[in-house]
Amino acid sequence: MPSTVTESLIFRDMFGTAAMRAIFADEALIGRYVEVELALARAQAETGVIPAEAAAAIAEAGRAMTVDFDRLRRETEIVGYPILPIVHQLAEAAGPAGGYVHWGATTQDIMDSATILQIRDALALVSTDLLALRDILADLAGRHRTTPMAGRTHLQQALPVTFGYKVAVWLSMIERHIERLDQMRPRVLLGQLAGAAGTLASLAPDGLRVQAAFCQVLGLGQPSATWHVARDGLAEVVAFLGLVTGSLGKIATDVMLMMATEFAEVAEPFVKGRGASSTMPQKRNPISSELMLAAAKAVRQHVALMLDGMIHDFERATGPWHAEWVAIPESFIMTGGALAQARFMLGGLIVDAGRMRANLEITGGLIVAEAVMMAAAPKLGRQHAHDIVYDACRIAATERRPLADVLAGVPVIVEALGGIEAVRTHCDPANYLGHAPEMVDRQLGLLGGTR
Repeated sequence: MPSTVTESLIFRDMFGTAAMRAIFADEALIGRYVEVELALARAQAETGVIPAEAAAAIAEAGRAMTVDFDRLRRETEIVGYPILPIVHQLAEAAGPAGGYVHWGATTQDIMDSATILQIRDALALVSTDLLALRDILADLAGRHRTTPMAGRTHLQQALPVTFGYKVAVWLSMIERHIERLDQMRPRVLLGQLAGAAGTLASLAPDGLRVQAAFCQVLGLGQPSATWHVARDGLAEVVAFLGLVTGSLGKIATDVMLMMATEFAEVAEPFVKGRGASSTMPQKRNPISSELMLAAAKAVRQHVALMLDGMIHDFERATGPWHAEWVAIPESFIMTGGALAQARFMLGGLIVDAGRMRANLEITGGLIVAEAVMMAAAPKLGRQHAHDIVYDACRIAATERRPLADVLAGVPVIVEALGGIEAVRTHCDPANYLGHAPEMVDRQLGLLGGTR
């Protein structure tokens, strides 16, 4: 029985998706190893290194063979790597042509190239989710462009913002991740064929030609130099996933706090029984947000592992390579799960604009003290205006009176603002949104031709 949350029959669809798990499943991974071996034989036949009929026989054997997984597991435990055991089975299936299987390659060439093929497919899934999430957030930001709510700093009400502005900030992160992914692909999606110490000595003088043909068959870029021990590309991939899940964790944290009973400004989509408590019938817990935050924390640890794993010794590592086998699949599966939760949660997010407005009023206008101060500053000077409004705020807070009522009794402020009605206008939070709506427009405008 599976023992981890990414494979558990109970938890796996909370922390991952079937599509992402399929990319990193054992059967798919072994299939990639065989695919890489067949690409190697084909490239070597095209460059005249091995007979064309041998490559054809190897290709036929690879397509027809049934992998003996029990044998593969036993031999892998002995060898320490799965490639030699796979080569044994493929060579046997290929008959006389089997002697040309894995010609001039090393184990890491096959495993690294297979990993890159997995990453290519996994990044495609991540890209699809990010694009869908961008559309969801763009729609949400546009609909709530001018919906006023309290902006909070240090968990205290600070100044009014709009919910659309808050969502536009979330959207800006997602848009940058889409850009990062596109920029990252050419750096990362490189084939690996370099031989025992990375010099392609086993295939010289044809090594670089074989390498070029090999990468072309797989649809991968040809590296300028061997990356057996230059693992920055793989570290960048997992760091990218850390950035994505970090942004999702930030969004989740905002939603969870805004779902708190005392705020009640948003709610995750209602599904009967979702987020229910075993003892408190009234509970509606932020399940998707909690899972997104958990994924961010888990992937963050794998980012650190991958950065540590960059430190390889000499021309072939003693240990760090193995850490990638843990970090890469789990990071992708967790990220896929978090993106799926984000699409569900944000796609059906329930927004209570009335409660947002009510929360803006709970300080009796103190949230717009800066608005009054800045409006009076041209006539009174900034510091003098600050001191007067500061004193009025203390009275309003102590006596639990609306700030507008207190300021209406301060002649110097009334005169500076142009009358009592002007005082009340400046004390309305909806009138002090700054450029929040325009920032929503600017962010949506950046999406123009890419949506």
